[in-house]
Amino acid sequence: MSLLLRPITTTTTTTTSNFFLLPSSKKPLSRLRRRCSMAATTTTTASSSSLEEQGQERKEKKLPILLFDVMDTLVRDPFYNDIPQFFKMSMKELLECKHPTAWVEFEKGQIDEIQLAKKFFKDGRPFDLEGLKECMVRGYFYIDGMEPLLQILKEKGYELHAFTNYPIWYMMIDNKLKLSDYLSWTFCSCKIGKRKPAADSYVEVLHHLGVEAASCVFVDDRVENVEAARNAGMVGLHFRNADSLKQDLFQLGIELQLETSNRN
Repeated sequence: MSLLLRPITTTTTTTTSNFFLLPSSKKPLSRLRRRCSMAATTTTTASSSSLEEQGQERKEKKLPILLFDVMDTLVRDPFYNDIPQFFKMSMKELLECKHPTAWVEFEKGQIDEIQLAKKFFKDGRPFDLEGLKECMVRGYFYIDGMEPLLQILKEKGYELHAFTNYPIWYMMIDNKLKLSDYLSWTFCSCKIGKRKPAADSYVEVLHHLGVEAASCVFVDDRVENVEAARNAGMVGLHFRNADSLKQDLFQLGIELQLETSNRN
């Protein structure tokens, strides 16, 4: 979730042939599939024994590594409907009243929830923090079709990570939906202190994983985050729904148990 001023807009329709292009290389999806396949068999040659061991670990990884945004990609974001109702405000009123940077600071782990409660509103008005958290938990549920897809990817042996802008309250999501059964919350903004689409957040991910950028597939519902991933050299997929994501992953050569109807 992001409590930044983020207008709700409809996604511009883009043809598949142009959408899956990396800005730097302009390679179509079919060529990106070959890149993913090649990355799965490529390791780094190192002269020292420590680097050789690291290379062996990379060789044993099943590539590509899959990175998922969470809110409105895997899990419904309760902000747009539930939170204004909780405060008995319109969305416009809420955006006008809230502190401009408090939520971002919370997402980056710079303040805790008690500090958030003190500065959530510009005027410092008190509110029921526990009630807000309960409201959010009620609003968390899987986006249609995404939990079965995560299960398939895990069963196929792919390495899955959350790469998402969210505060320590990600634990509330996990307590309810058990996302950690499928992926690791490795790159949550409150842990790494960085938020998408800042370039340094993608650098942090690649440094931690120790693989080539082309060996990472990143999925997000926000186009600006996908474009930033492509600029970092990753394969970026814009999330629209589970069915279209299955097709996108399948075209990249990722193993999926697709029904016959989805292959046509």
